[in-house]
Amino acid sequence: MNESTTHQQIFCQRLKHARLAKGLSQKKLGMLAGIDEFVASTRINRYEQGVHQASIEVVHQLAKALEVPTAYFYTEDDDLALLLFNWERIEPELKNTLLTSLQAEPFK
Repeated sequence: MNESTTHQQIFCQRLKHARLAKGLSQKKLGMLAGIDEFVASTRINRYEQGVHQASIEVVHQLAKALEVPTAYFYTEDDDLALLLFNWERIEPELKNTLLTSLQAEPFK
């Protein structure tokens, strides 16, 4: 993301990206996140457009429905967002290799 992108814009873009990647309509995502079906589409649309901000509880439910860590919606780093987006889909062996590598190289 560039310097002028706000945290709200990041959230909006990431929410829409994750929803589309899962092949979900706004209504279906809202319903999976526990939002009443009669307002689900409108609520998700307003979150994606930045008209309304989701509470952290709603963001947790959206993350669960989309199978991404909550942090995915908030990180400014696009590379880290890509890792977070795919974290649950990474093979366990590769995760272990990555984590072992990080632990072997202490922070400097």
